[in-house]
Amino acid sequence: MTQSHPRISKAVIPAAGLGTRFLPATKATPKEMLPVVDKPAIQYVVEEAVSAGLDDVLMVTGRNKRPLEDHFDRNYELESALQKKGDAARLAKVQQSSDLATMHYVRQGDPKGLGHAVLCAAPHVGQEPFAVLLGDDLIDPRDPLLQRMIEVQELHGGSVVALMEVAPEQIHLYGCAAVEATVDGDVVKVTGLVEKPDPADAPSNYAIIGRYVLDPSVFGILRQTEPGRGGEIQLTDALQQLAQDEKIGGPVHGVVFKGRRYDTGDRGDYLRAIVRLACEREDLGPDFRSWLRSYVTEEM
Repeated sequence: MTQSHPRISKAVIPAAGLGTRFLPATKATPKEMLPVVDKPAIQYVVEEAVSAGLDDVLMVTGRNKRPLEDHFDRNYELESALQKKGDAARLAKVQQSSDLATMHYVRQGDPKGLGHAVLCAAPHVGQEPFAVLLGDDLIDPRDPLLQRMIEVQELHGGSVVALMEVAPEQIHLYGCAAVEATVDGDVVKVTGLVEKPDPADAPSNYAIIGRYVLDPSVFGILRQTEPGRGGEIQLTDALQQLAQDEKIGGPVHGVVFKGRRYDTGDRGDYLRAIVRLACEREDLGPDFRSWLRSYVTEEM
Protein backbone atom coordinates (compact mmCIF):
# COMPACT_ATOMS: atom_id res chain seq x y z
CA MET A 1 0.00 0.00 0.00
CA THR A 2 1.36 3.43 -0.93
CA GLN A 3 2.28 5.61 2.04
CA SER A 4 1.33 9.29 2.03
CA HIS A 5 3.81 11.83 3.35
CA PRO A 6 3.34 15.43 4.57
CA ARG A 7 2.65 18.08 1.95
CA ILE A 8 5.57 20.43 1.38
CA SER A 9 4.83 24.13 1.79
CA LYS A 10 8.21 25.80 2.38
CA ALA A 11 11.06 26.69 0.03
CA VAL A 12 14.58 27.73 1.01
CA ILE A 13 16.72 29.77 -1.39
CA PRO A 14 20.39 30.16 -0.42
CA ALA A 15 21.53 33.58 -1.64
CA ALA A 16 24.57 34.53 0.41
CA GLY A 17 27.25 33.90 -2.21
CA LEU A 18 29.67 36.66 -3.17
CA GLY A 19 29.29 36.26 -6.94
CA THR A 20 33.02 36.57 -7.55
CA ARG A 21 32.76 35.20 -11.10
CA PHE A 22 30.80 38.31 -12.09
CA LEU A 23 33.08 40.96 -10.62
CA PRO A 24 33.11 43.92 -10.88
CA ALA A 25 29.34 43.88 -11.57
CA THR A 26 28.70 42.16 -8.22
CA LYS A 27 30.92 44.45 -6.14
CA ALA A 28 27.84 46.38 -4.98
CA THR A 29 25.00 44.42 -6.60
CA PRO A 30 24.02 40.90 -5.49
CA LYS A 31 24.58 38.40 -8.29
CA GLU A 32 20.99 37.21 -7.78
CA MET A 33 19.80 40.65 -8.89
CA LEU A 34 21.57 40.55 -12.24
CA PRO A 35 18.86 40.82 -14.89
CA VAL A 36 17.94 37.95 -17.17
CA VAL A 37 16.35 40.01 -19.94
CA ASP A 38 14.29 42.41 -17.77
CA LYS A 39 13.78 40.43 -14.56
CA PRO A 40 16.36 39.57 -11.89
CA ALA A 41 17.45 35.94 -11.81
CA ILE A 42 16.17 35.47 -8.26
CA GLN A 43 12.59 36.30 -9.28
CA TYR A 44 12.53 33.40 -11.73
CA VAL A 45 13.48 31.10 -8.86
CA VAL A 46 10.80 32.43 -6.50
CA GLU A 47 8.22 32.14 -9.29
CA GLU A 48 9.20 28.51 -9.78
CA ALA A 49 8.68 27.76 -6.09
CA VAL A 50 5.27 29.45 -6.11
CA SER A 51 4.23 27.56 -9.25
CA ALA A 52 4.97 24.33 -7.38
CA GLY A 53 2.68 25.39 -4.54
CA LEU A 54 5.39 26.67 -2.19
CA ASP A 55 4.38 30.19 -1.20
CA ASP A 56 6.36 30.29 2.08
CA VAL A 57 9.88 31.26 0.96
CA LEU A 58 12.92 31.70 3.19
CA MET A 59 15.90 33.42 1.60
CA VAL A 60 19.28 32.83 3.23
CA THR A 61 21.22 36.05 2.66
CA GLY A 62 24.44 37.73 3.72
CA ARG A 63 26.11 41.12 3.78
CA ASN A 64 25.27 43.51 0.92
CA LYS A 65 22.13 41.53 0.04
CA ARG A 66 19.58 44.15 1.09
CA PRO A 67 18.48 44.72 -2.56
CA LEU A 68 17.00 41.20 -2.51
CA GLU A 69 14.66 42.17 0.30
CA ASP A 70 13.82 45.48 -1.34
CA HIS A 71 12.94 43.77 -4.61
CA PHE A 72 10.29 41.59 -2.97
CA ASP A 73 8.95 44.47 -0.86
CA ARG A 74 6.53 47.22 -1.84
CA ASN A 75 7.88 50.40 -3.43
CA TYR A 76 5.10 52.88 -2.76
CA GLU A 77 6.85 55.86 -4.36
CA LEU A 78 7.44 54.00 -7.63
CA GLU A 79 3.93 52.55 -7.61
CA SER A 80 2.43 55.98 -7.02
CA ALA A 81 4.44 57.48 -9.88
CA LEU A 82 3.32 54.74 -12.26
CA GLN A 83 -0.30 55.15 -11.17
CA LYS A 84 -0.17 58.89 -11.85
CA LYS A 85 1.22 58.17 -15.32
CA GLY A 86 -1.51 55.64 -15.95
CA ASP A 87 1.15 53.03 -16.73
CA ALA A 88 -0.84 49.96 -15.66
CA ALA A 89 1.44 47.46 -17.43
CA ARG A 90 4.61 48.50 -15.61
CA LEU A 91 2.72 48.91 -12.34
CA ALA A 92 1.59 45.30 -12.56
CA LYS A 93 5.18 44.16 -13.13
CA VAL A 94 6.41 46.11 -10.13
CA GLN A 95 3.66 44.75 -7.88
CA GLN A 96 4.09 41.18 -9.09
CA SER A 97 7.34 40.61 -7.19
CA SER A 98 5.93 41.90 -3.89
CA ASP A 99 2.77 39.80 -4.22
CA LEU A 100 4.45 36.54 -5.22
CA ALA A 101 4.92 34.83 -1.86
CA THR A 102 5.29 35.25 1.87
CA MET A 103 8.97 36.10 2.08
CA HIS A 104 11.27 35.54 5.06
CA TYR A 105 14.97 36.29 5.43
CA VAL A 106 17.81 35.00 7.59
CA ARG A 107 21.49 35.99 7.53
CA GLN A 108 24.05 33.25 7.03
CA GLY A 109 26.70 35.48 8.58
CA ASP A 110 29.73 33.33 7.83
CA PRO A 111 29.73 31.75 4.34
CA LYS A 112 30.62 28.18 5.24
CA GLY A 113 29.08 26.44 2.25
CA LEU A 114 25.73 25.25 0.95
CA GLY A 115 25.25 22.79 3.79
CA HIS A 116 25.68 25.56 6.33
CA ALA A 117 23.28 27.81 4.41
CA VAL A 118 20.62 25.08 4.49
CA LEU A 119 21.24 24.59 8.22
CA CYS A 120 20.46 28.28 8.77
CA ALA A 121 16.89 27.46 7.67
CA ALA A 122 16.29 24.92 10.43
CA PRO A 123 14.41 27.22 12.88
CA HIS A 124 12.03 28.33 10.13
CA VAL A 125 11.47 24.91 8.55
CA GLY A 126 11.07 22.92 11.75
CA GLN A 127 10.20 19.25 11.28
CA GLU A 128 8.64 19.53 7.82
CA PRO A 129 10.08 18.38 4.52
CA PHE A 130 11.11 21.38 2.42
CA ALA A 131 12.52 22.37 -0.95
CA VAL A 132 15.87 24.03 -1.67
CA LEU A 133 16.30 26.02 -4.88
CA LEU A 134 19.67 27.38 -5.95
CA GLY A 135 19.55 30.68 -7.78
CA ASP A 136 22.16 29.83 -10.41
CA ASP A 137 19.91 27.24 -12.04
CA LEU A 138 16.83 28.56 -13.81
CA ILE A 139 14.35 25.87 -14.84
CA ASP A 140 12.01 26.66 -17.71
CA PRO A 141 8.42 26.88 -16.36
CA ARG A 142 7.28 24.65 -19.21
CA ASP A 143 9.29 21.81 -17.64
CA PRO A 144 7.89 21.42 -14.09
CA LEU A 145 10.85 19.75 -12.39
CA LEU A 146 10.08 20.84 -8.84
CA GLN A 147 6.48 19.65 -9.01
CA ARG A 148 7.70 16.22 -10.07
CA MET A 149 10.24 16.10 -7.25
CA ILE A 150 7.53 16.95 -4.73
CA GLU A 151 5.35 14.15 -6.12
CA VAL A 152 8.20 11.66 -5.67
CA GLN A 153 8.88 12.82 -2.11
CA GLU A 154 5.22 12.60 -1.16
CA LEU A 155 5.10 9.06 -2.53
CA HIS A 156 8.36 7.68 -1.11
CA GLY A 157 9.27 10.04 1.72
CA GLY A 158 12.91 10.83 2.41
CA SER A 159 14.74 13.25 0.15
CA VAL A 160 14.83 13.88 -3.59
CA VAL A 161 17.56 15.47 -5.70
CA ALA A 162 17.42 16.73 -9.28
CA LEU A 163 19.81 14.92 -11.61
CA MET A 164 20.96 15.64 -15.13
CA GLU A 165 23.22 13.61 -17.37
CA VAL A 166 26.36 15.54 -18.32
CA ALA A 167 29.43 14.74 -20.39
CA PRO A 168 31.95 12.71 -18.33
CA GLU A 169 34.55 15.48 -18.60
CA GLN A 170 32.11 17.92 -16.92
CA ILE A 171 31.19 15.82 -13.90
CA HIS A 172 33.98 17.36 -11.80
CA LEU A 173 31.94 20.59 -11.75
CA TYR A 174 29.01 19.00 -9.91
CA GLY A 175 27.96 16.72 -7.12
CA CYS A 176 27.62 13.23 -8.59
CA ALA A 177 25.21 10.40 -7.74
CA ALA A 178 25.48 6.62 -7.87
CA VAL A 179 22.04 5.35 -8.81
CA GLU A 180 19.81 2.32 -9.29
CA ALA A 181 16.89 2.20 -11.70
CA THR A 182 13.27 2.11 -10.46
CA VAL A 183 9.99 1.24 -12.15
CA ASP A 184 9.54 4.92 -13.04
CA GLY A 185 11.69 5.88 -15.99
CA ASP A 186 12.52 9.37 -14.73
CA VAL A 187 13.16 8.31 -11.11
CA VAL A 188 16.23 6.57 -9.74
CA LYS A 189 17.24 5.50 -6.26
CA VAL A 190 20.39 7.23 -5.09
CA THR A 191 22.84 4.88 -3.36
CA GLY A 192 25.73 7.28 -2.94
CA LEU A 193 26.90 10.82 -3.63
CA VAL A 194 30.25 12.54 -3.99
CA GLU A 195 31.03 16.24 -4.38
CA LYS A 196 32.91 17.24 -7.57
CA PRO A 197 34.76 13.98 -8.21
CA ASP A 198 37.58 13.49 -10.67
CA PRO A 199 36.07 12.03 -13.86
CA ALA A 200 37.98 8.77 -13.36
CA ASP A 201 36.45 8.34 -9.89
CA ALA A 202 32.88 9.43 -10.68
CA PRO A 203 30.28 6.70 -10.04
CA SER A 204 28.15 7.94 -12.98
CA ASN A 205 27.57 10.94 -15.21
CA TYR A 206 24.46 11.93 -13.25
CA ALA A 207 25.11 15.45 -11.93
CA ILE A 208 23.13 17.07 -9.13
CA ILE A 209 21.61 20.34 -10.28
CA GLY A 210 20.23 23.05 -8.02
CA ARG A 211 16.92 21.58 -6.83
CA TYR A 212 16.40 19.49 -3.69
CA VAL A 213 13.44 18.28 -1.67
CA LEU A 214 14.78 17.37 1.75
CA ASP A 215 13.66 15.48 4.82
CA PRO A 216 14.21 17.58 7.99
CA SER A 217 16.52 14.88 9.35
CA VAL A 218 19.19 16.49 7.17
CA PHE A 219 19.55 19.24 9.78
CA GLY A 220 20.81 16.83 12.44
CA ILE A 221 23.39 15.46 10.03
CA LEU A 222 24.52 18.92 8.91
CA ARG A 223 25.13 19.92 12.52
CA GLN A 224 27.67 17.09 12.74
CA THR A 225 29.14 17.41 9.23
CA GLU A 226 32.76 18.49 9.07
CA PRO A 227 33.98 20.81 6.30
CA GLY A 228 34.61 18.86 3.11
CA ARG A 229 35.47 19.84 -0.44
CA GLY A 230 36.77 23.40 -0.58
CA GLY A 231 36.80 23.64 3.22
CA GLU A 232 33.01 24.09 3.24
CA ILE A 233 30.14 22.18 4.82
CA GLN A 234 28.75 20.31 1.84
CA LEU A 235 25.08 19.39 1.50
CA THR A 236 26.21 16.48 -0.70
CA ASP A 237 28.09 14.95 2.25
CA ALA A 238 24.97 15.03 4.42
CA LEU A 239 22.88 13.47 1.66
CA GLN A 240 25.48 10.76 1.29
CA GLN A 241 24.78 9.71 4.89
CA LEU A 242 21.05 9.68 4.23
CA ALA A 243 21.56 7.55 1.12
CA GLN A 244 23.67 5.06 3.05
CA ASP A 245 21.27 4.68 5.99
CA GLU A 246 17.54 5.00 5.26
CA LYS A 247 16.76 4.64 8.97
CA ILE A 248 17.95 8.21 9.54
CA GLY A 249 15.46 9.97 7.30
CA GLY A 250 14.16 7.70 4.60
CA PRO A 251 15.58 6.96 1.15
CA VAL A 252 17.13 9.37 -1.31
CA HIS A 253 15.69 9.39 -4.82
CA GLY A 254 16.64 11.35 -7.90
CA VAL A 255 14.48 12.80 -10.64
CA VAL A 256 16.34 12.72 -13.96
CA PHE A 257 15.70 16.04 -15.68
CA LYS A 258 15.82 16.31 -19.47
CA GLY A 259 14.12 19.67 -19.87
CA ARG A 260 15.29 23.23 -20.37
CA ARG A 261 17.75 24.57 -17.81
CA TYR A 262 19.54 27.91 -17.88
CA ASP A 263 22.80 28.16 -15.94
CA THR A 264 23.34 31.75 -14.81
CA GLY A 265 26.32 30.98 -12.59
CA ASP A 266 28.79 31.10 -15.46
CA ARG A 267 29.31 34.25 -17.53
CA GLY A 268 29.05 32.50 -20.88
CA ASP A 269 26.00 30.47 -19.88
CA TYR A 270 24.45 33.58 -18.37
CA LEU A 271 24.68 35.35 -21.72
CA ARG A 272 23.32 32.30 -23.53
CA ALA A 273 20.40 32.16 -21.10
CA ILE A 274 19.53 35.79 -21.85
CA VAL A 275 19.64 35.18 -25.60
CA ARG A 276 17.51 32.03 -25.40
CA LEU A 277 14.88 33.59 -23.18
CA ALA A 278 14.78 36.82 -25.20
CA CYS A 279 14.30 34.84 -28.41
CA GLU A 280 11.31 33.06 -26.89
CA ARG A 281 9.57 36.19 -25.63
CA GLU A 282 6.48 37.19 -27.62
CA ASP A 283 7.19 40.89 -27.14
CA LEU A 284 10.93 40.74 -27.92
CA GLY A 285 11.49 37.54 -29.84
CA PRO A 286 10.56 38.41 -33.44
CA ASP A 287 12.67 41.57 -33.70
CA PHE A 288 15.50 40.15 -31.62
CA ARG A 289 15.72 36.91 -33.63
CA SER A 290 15.77 38.92 -36.87
CA TRP A 291 18.61 41.09 -35.59
CA LEU A 292 20.47 38.05 -34.27
CA ARG A 293 20.31 36.29 -37.64
CA SER A 294 21.65 39.39 -39.39
CA TYR A 295 24.41 39.82 -36.81
CA VAL A 296 25.53 36.20 -37.04
CA THR A 297 25.46 36.30 -40.84
CA GLU A 298 27.56 39.44 -40.92
CA GLU A 299 30.06 38.10 -38.41
CA MET A 300 30.43 34.77 -40.24
